Amino acid sequence: MADATTFAAPVASAPPQPEGATGVLVLASGDVLWGRGFGAEGEAVGEVCFHTAMTGYQEIMTDPSFAGQMITFTFPHIGNVGANPDDVEADAPHALGMIVREDPTAPSSFRAMENLDGWMRRHARIGLAGIDTRALTRRIRTGGAPNGVIAHSATGTFDLDLLLDMARSWPGLEGMDLAKTVSTEMHYGWQGGLWRLGFGYEPSAPLPLAGGG
Repeated sequence: MADATTFAAPVASAPPQPEGATGVLVLASGDVLWGRGFGAEGEAVGEVCFHTAMTGYQEIMTDPSFAGQMITFTFPHIGNVGANPDDVEADAPHALGMIVREDPTAPSSFRAMENLDGWMRRHARIGLAGIDTRALTRRIRTGGAPNGVIAHSATGTFDLDLLLDMARSWPGLEGMDLAKTVSTEMHYGWQGGLWRLGFGYEPSAPLPLAGGG
């Protein structure tokens, strides 16, 4: 299919679904962005934000600060180094999904243990490719981060009215206590050295305080 249309009319008058579209982003405004789904199938509702990093997509997806959000990556080649168990900030992704320009390719890295599609699917996270991510980013910069629903169906079957209702009924991140959902309940020991207030963990010699002489 051709790349997804950037922004469409509200759902009631949205253009026909492009051939081969297996993913969609429906914003609370009624705008519909068709694309190609990857990773897990299903739908997720949250806040659509953006990230300009060219590397570190695994770290970003697993960063607890992105809980409740879908990440729009402005860099077009996301997934080209695959995924591995080391480049993570948590045991599982906290971001709900990712929105990218190009379809993730086969990994080109000796460190890759699996491809991005498989990693997303294993962690029940939805990906959407074929989106003009820079246009979406400009929209977010000027209008703020919108609520939306990202959905993926291998058959290309979507209930747009239902997805729009989900996006509009979601209360948003403001006021949510996400720390409860992303914090660990386990205790971890540290054997690497001493910890001192203002200095952090010290394996040997302490580091100077910020601004110190």
